[in-house]
Amino acid sequence: MATPLDPRTGLPVVAMVGGGQLARMTHQAAIALGQSLRVLSTGPDESAALVAADVRLGDHRDLEALLAAADGATVVTFDHEHVPTEHLHALEAAGHRVAPGPEALVHAQDKLVLRRALAASGEPQPAWAEVGSGADVERFAAAHGWPVVLKTPRGGYDGKGVFVVDGVAAAVDLLERHGTLLAEERVPLVRELAAVVARSPFGQVAVWPVVETVQRDGVCHEVLAPAPGLDEATATAAQELAVRVAAQVGVVGVLAVELFQTADAVLVNELAMRPHNSGHWTIEGARTSQFEQHLRAVLDYPLGSTAMTAPVVVMANVLGGRAAGEDWTGPGLDERVHHLMAHWPDVKLHWYGKGQRPGRKLGHVTALGEDLEAVRARAVAAARYLADGEIDPAFAFDTEH
Repeated sequence: MATPLDPRTGLPVVAMVGGGQLARMTHQAAIALGQSLRVLSTGPDESAALVAADVRLGDHRDLEALLAAADGATVVTFDHEHVPTEHLHALEAAGHRVAPGPEALVHAQDKLVLRRALAASGEPQPAWAEVGSGADVERFAAAHGWPVVLKTPRGGYDGKGVFVVDGVAAAVDLLERHGTLLAEERVPLVRELAAVVARSPFGQVAVWPVVETVQRDGVCHEVLAPAPGLDEATATAAQELAVRVAAQVGVVGVLAVELFQTADAVLVNELAMRPHNSGHWTIEGARTSQFEQHLRAVLDYPLGSTAMTAPVVVMANVLGGRAAGEDWTGPGLDERVHHLMAHWPDVKLHWYGKGQRPGRKLGHVTALGEDLEAVRARAVAAARYLADGEIDPAFAFDTEH
């Protein structure tokens, strides 16, 4: 069967399931490559649906909507992992190429599947167990101590579906509400890291420098590239771990391996098989962004250079803050963007076009330079001003003019 191409351009059509900011930024990368990105979005006001030319409206849980979006596409890929696994098999059975495929993607969809696979291959991870009763949790805690981290196997992200419990009663309450859970030891963290790689069907891999992700309440606030103070041996080991995991589970596309760094080890936390928050810095900070690389990988194009464009890159998320509240009376969004550009002209803004509400990821900013402290201060101050309208005293300016 001939590879489906866009008859207008002679180049591929990539169908991306999901209309969020990841699809929006993938669309931007597709434009430069001449590729057509089709987006399956749940509504016309989603982040990617606001900018893409080819938007199909439908639910990712609806097989007919998935089949319609896949029709005529070169490959089907994702901006989230929430498509039912059986639907992915049905897409393949209908002759569509899916990247990553269901056998790989299930490792990002189901945390128990991931834990079993890592155990079978001997990769480092926290102590864990599948638990279905209070007695199961009590046995696990007897071996690994309280508190215990309980996770829903499917559906969790940005801290959702993750619970820290200090006793059996709290565990039983969660089990009654959620059913079978994954129990993990509470790892004595030094910090959290991420190793982002890309892998093509041909088997080519490319890996970016390991980064530190600064998390608060389960949500990523900052990404520091490269991870400051990470010795070369540990960084290389983390990259090699990510490459091994990508090959073992058969990933095609971008894979983010979220890691726990302890005093003497690096452990696998979770996987994301798509462009990921920990790789947003690569848009300005690497020769090839994670979004371009994902397209190249799923289309089996040769992968691009992952070399950094500056010694230090910091990405700061703009999370809905005071300025997203209904009672906000300060400068409007356009005025805040104006001041941001005037006072941090080197900081790059990516706004996702999403409805504002407190805590929501609304955009991110990226700063580059040579000194981590200075670069981080600029990125964090700019993000904070956009989110809260608060001006860091170190960057004081008059908003009346």
